[in-house]
Amino acid sequence: MSENVEAVRAGVVTRYGELAKAAQAGKQVIDCEPQEFTDGCFGASGYDDTTGLPDGALRASLGCGNPVAVADLQPGETVLDLGSGGGIDVLLSARRVGPTGKAYGLDATPEMIELARANATEAGATNVEFLHGHIEDIPLPDASVDVIISNCVINLSADKPRVLAEAFRVLKPGGRLGVSDVIADDGLDPAQRAEAEHLVGCSVGTLTEPEYRALLAKAGFTTYTITRTHAATGGLHSAIVQAAKPDAPPGILIRPMRETDAAQVLAIYQAGLDGGNASFETTAPAWQAFDAAKLPLHRHVAVDAVSGQVVGWIAVSAVSSRCVYAGVVEHSVYVHPGHGGRGIGLALLNALIQSTETEGIWTIQSGVFPENTASLRLHEKAGFRVVGTRHHVGRHHDRWRDVVLLERRSTVTGL
Repeated sequence: MSENVEAVRAGVVTRYGELAKAAQAGKQVIDCEPQEFTDGCFGASGYDDTTGLPDGALRASLGCGNPVAVADLQPGETVLDLGSGGGIDVLLSARRVGPTGKAYGLDATPEMIELARANATEAGATNVEFLHGHIEDIPLPDASVDVIISNCVINLSADKPRVLAEAFRVLKPGGRLGVSDVIADDGLDPAQRAEAEHLVGCSVGTLTEPEYRALLAKAGFTTYTITRTHAATGGLHSAIVQAAKPDAPPGILIRPMRETDAAQVLAIYQAGLDGGNASFETTAPAWQAFDAAKLPLHRHVAVDAVSGQVVGWIAVSAVSSRCVYAGVVEHSVYVHPGHGGRGIGLALLNALIQSTETEGIWTIQSGVFPENTASLRLHEKAGFRVVGTRHHVGRHHDRWRDVVLLERRSTVTGL
C-alpha cells in the first residue's frame, strides 16, 4: 500500500479517535460544519426510529443516511457494517436479522470499537461483533456475508476501488450492498468541490455517480443503482448506493473476467469448438483478438470457489458501430465439459442479463445450431425466444448448417 494511503488512514483514525472520546464524554459529535450537519440530514437525524438505542450510539452517529432502511435485512442473515463507528447501524441491523443472524461492525479506530462494544452491552445485543481493521482489508473470509452496509464511510478511503473489491469478495453469491455515501455532481470546479467536501467532512474526496458505477462494475457487481436522497452543499448529495453480487450454484463464484484467466478461458472455448456444435469457428482466437472483440463490462467467468479454476465464461460483442444499435449485443457462453449439469451456464446468462440491463442494453442475441439442444433449452430458461431459423447459412466441417436465431429483449430498459 502506498505511503499516501497509509497517511490518509492514520489521519482518519486520529480524527475519529478524538470524536469517539468526545462521544464517551457525553458530547454530541459533528464531523462537518454545524449547518451542513442539520440541513444535510447527517447523524442520527437520518433515522426513522432510534427507540431503545443507547445515547452513546446516537451521539456518535456520523452518517449521511439510513442504509439499514434500504438493505432489506432478513432474519438469520449475516450483515457487515463498514466503518461502524459507535455502532448505531450494527445495533439496528442486529434487531432486523434477529437472534439467528449476526451483525458485524468493522472500524479502524480503537476508540470507536471500544465505544461500540460498550453501546452493544448497554443495548443487550448478543448477536453483534465488532472487528478492528480497515475497510480496504476486511478481516472476514470469502463469501461469508449476506449483506454489507456502510454509512458515509467509503468516501473516507483513499483506495475506494479496493474497498468495493473487498466488499465483493466477502459477499456470498447473490449478496447485497446497501450503503449511504456522499457523491458529487459531474463537472464541479475542483476548488469549489474541495471546499464543499471539507464542509461536509469528506476529507479524502467524493466520487461522482459515473465514477461510483464504474468502480462497482469493475469490482464485479452486476446490478447497481444510485439514488440521491438529500442535497448537502456545493454540488454534493447524500445518496443510497445499492448493488448485488451475481448468484451462483453451490461451490461456484461468478466474477469479472481477467487477463490472467486467458489460458483457461481459451481452453474452454476450444473444448466447446472441438465438440462440433458450438460455432462455425474451429479454432479459438488469440487472447488479443478475443479481448479486443468483447465489451469490457460484460465478460464474466464462473470459478470453483475452492480452487479458483475457471469452469465457464460468458462475454458479448457489439453487433454494429451504428448508434441505433448501441443497446444490442451478441453473446457467447461456454462451460467446461467436465462441469456440465451444475447450472453454471444459466448462472452466467443471468449475470450477463443483469450487467447488460444495468448499463442500458436492451437486446442480447445469438445464433445456435439446432443440433445443440442443450444450448437451446438453456436459453429458453433464461428468457430467450426463437426469432427464426436461417437454413444452410454456412458450411461447417464439409456440411451445410442451419442456425437458430435467439434474442432476449429486456423488460426493464430500452422500453
